[in-house]
Amino acid sequence: MARHGGRTVRDLRRESRSAVLQRLYFDGPMSRLALGSAAGLSSGSVSNVVAELMADGLVEEAGSLGADGGRPRTLVRLAAGRARLVGVDVGETRVRVELFDLSMSELARTERELPGHGSRSYDVGVVAGHILDGVAEVLGADGPARDPGELLGVGIGVPGIVERTAAGTLVHGQTVGWDAVPLEALLRDSGRLPPRVPLFIDNGAKTLGQAEMWFGGGRGAHNAVVVLFGSGVGACVVTDEVEQGRAVEWGHLTVRVRGRRCRCGARGCLEAYAGAEALLARWREAGGEPPPGAGEEAALTALLTAARPAAGRAPDPVAAGVLAETAEYLGAGLADLVNLFQPERVLVGGWAGLQLGPAFLESVRAHTLAHALRHPAGRVGIALGRLGPDAVTVGAAILPLAAFFARGGRRVPVDSPAPVPAWRAALGGRLAGQRGGG
Repeated sequence: MARHGGRTVRDLRRESRSAVLQRLYFDGPMSRLALGSAAGLSSGSVSNVVAELMADGLVEEAGSLGADGGRPRTLVRLAAGRARLVGVDVGETRVRVELFDLSMSELARTERELPGHGSRSYDVGVVAGHILDGVAEVLGADGPARDPGELLGVGIGVPGIVERTAAGTLVHGQTVGWDAVPLEALLRDSGRLPPRVPLFIDNGAKTLGQAEMWFGGGRGAHNAVVVLFGSGVGACVVTDEVEQGRAVEWGHLTVRVRGRRCRCGARGCLEAYAGAEALLARWREAGGEPPPGAGEEAALTALLTAARPAAGRAPDPVAAGVLAETAEYLGAGLADLVNLFQPERVLVGGWAGLQLGPAFLESVRAHTLAHALRHPAGRVGIALGRLGPDAVTVGAAILPLAAFFARGGRRVPVDSPAPVPAWRAALGGRLAGQRGGG
């Protein structure tokens, strides 16, 4: 096959298809003329690529645009209904599964509670069963007449460190008792996934970061830190040096030598003070009384209510004190990230972060700026994430979407190598900051 600078004609064709799909995704509908300019293709090339993508059902006409004194220009757009994506959030209290179309509009969702939270050991079989049941449910809700070939992939965000091996993806989730769990093999070997559908597994904080960088508060930023504040805490760092985004075990940064015992077994980790589970434990130890039998979310609501003044009632000093101390620990932990990575933005997400954010974000910001070096502190913005509690599932669904773009819209058999590990690189550098809406 002919080569051009080390790339084959097939490579060039795939890159052209990928460029057109990306531009239509973020900027469409567009005329062929505007599309060629945006994608860096000649008029002949863009016409050929658009014709191919229309024949594949991935692109469709979308009306016309009037031209002064000339012929109207036909607009084309991505055919959002042509494909489906599944995103899965394996949290520490529940498994959430959502089905999206190609434009990331939600089509169906389901949730399943995880029993035994706080036991530091999650039954892998239960989690895998919830994932499989959830995928089957959302696909069924989309209608039995759908062609299974329209499903581009299933993306899963999990707690812990994700390792990719020749035998499949392993998950090392020390805080939940997972040691090299072969989650990919468990799901594939079940025979319950749609055949020949790609499966993508990554850290939940990273998928949260992916979602915020594509569609949320990280749009347009070159450098950002996205924090997942849930039962525990984690972070995704996106910098010029780590464009694809990197999950960091931020929750296990030591903030106090010989401090509280963390779920990971070590002492003094940030997560032992700042995760929702630890926050509620410290409240109980200080004399707080969450509602009997309440789960973490309900107990956190009770803590917030107690810490705030109400008609005829002063704030409970114990609850207010625990919340203030948590804000200080989080601020000190964020200051370390600011000093290390010098981001433009720090975004706080995760269910607990979103629940607590309005009450104590200002305090967290003040502590962060007080602990960070003046120069990076003077350049960083600190805010809540914009995508709400579904951010991890959206980010998980982005995994197969980015790979689909990188392949130029071609489908790939499940036994093929992962086409592109760098989700952000699939968008051609800074494209992730350019989509309106979401």
